Amino acid sequence: MTDVHSTIASVKGFKVSGIHAGLKADGALDMALIYSDTPCMAAGVFTTNLMKAAPVVVDQETLAKNSTHIRAVIVNTKCANACTGQQGIDNARQMQRWTAERLGIGEDEVLVMSTGVIGTQLPMEKIQRGIGLAVDALGAENWEAAARGIMTTDTQPKMASYRAAQGYSIAGIAKGAGMIAPNMATMLGLIVTDAAANYPEPAAHIRNPDLGDMLHSGAEYSFNRIAVDGDTSTNDTVLMLANGASGISARYNELSTQLDPVCAHLAKAVVRDGEGATKFITIHISHAFDYDDARSIANTIATSPLVKTAFYGGDANWGRIIAAAGRSSAKLDPNKLKLWVSRGEELRRELLLFENGMPTAYDENEASAIMHEPSIVVELDCGSGEPNGYTVWTCDLSHDYVSINGHYRS
Repeated sequence: MTDVHSTIASVKGFKVSGIHAGLKADGALDMALIYSDTPCMAAGVFTTNLMKAAPVVVDQETLAKNSTHIRAVIVNTKCANACTGQQGIDNARQMQRWTAERLGIGEDEVLVMSTGVIGTQLPMEKIQRGIGLAVDALGAENWEAAARGIMTTDTQPKMASYRAAQGYSIAGIAKGAGMIAPNMATMLGLIVTDAAANYPEPAAHIRNPDLGDMLHSGAEYSFNRIAVDGDTSTNDTVLMLANGASGISARYNELSTQLDPVCAHLAKAVVRDGEGATKFITIHISHAFDYDDARSIANTIATSPLVKTAFYGGDANWGRIIAAAGRSSAKLDPNKLKLWVSRGEELRRELLLFENGMPTAYDENEASAIMHEPSIVVELDCGSGEPNGYTVWTCDLSHDYVSINGHYRS
């Protein structure tokens, strides 16, 4: 397994910062800037929510015209700049303009991200001041500050890094704790690499590979497989920048293989920090009729309030899991289903709870003990179709989740 770390030292050619611009009243860091000394190949994956925030619209337009010489990403918290009309679009572009002016680069070389409350306009005086502070604070080793500068209800910064044997690095930061659903999961993420992304000698089966293909693939096996509450946001964005500063050209298949666990590390960190979460839950579906059915079953279980509250209470209420699978859009034969729960995060089929259409003679105390663990695996074998499985990572649903979201704007 790729050795991914939860810290970032530095990545050649990149400077970052995290500062307090006055957006948060408590003095916490609330803006971040990522800057490359040289132009980057760039790609992004964005929300599937039709109510796209202004920065999502602006980034999509920017990348459609320029994906080969991006230099910077500016991020603000507290205000999502979503559902803000033309003024919101203009403000997002003004963020590009101010950042470009302070860095001495082109406006089309800047991408923007925002997170926070929907429906409020950006406080542009504070944003302008923050951009200046962020540029002045740029440094090669400020990654934790940058990760903190993009947090909202997160309780801790989320970082991941990997140093390849070939000599280049891949690193990323992310934010997210609530409004998380497995469909370009609700979050912000930024991944950088100092590898050159021109992919010499790509694998024979890969046709015209590019950074976008790689990032979409990485997102499908990570950010699209997490759920906290089942809501998708207006601002979901994951960006990837490759500047080639290491002087090493990475093969497409090698870099892609190394990117996936970095993305997964960040995605799992979002779930572990889910709003009010007390348990990390792995849901694995095998032998479903096809891939889409496996995904439907996994996502239905992962977002079921009844399932999630049972996990919070340590209640081995397997009936809720089976019922959730049954109401998914998947084809199922109830008599072929087998359901296991296990301690930890590895698939090991520890305790069989259900088979042949009815509960097994399992030990209720043992089941309860497993459900009280901080990390739990649920494995459902559907008994038909291909053996390849589908995995989603989720968490429980606690009283604190309601408290956090009941007073989010206040």
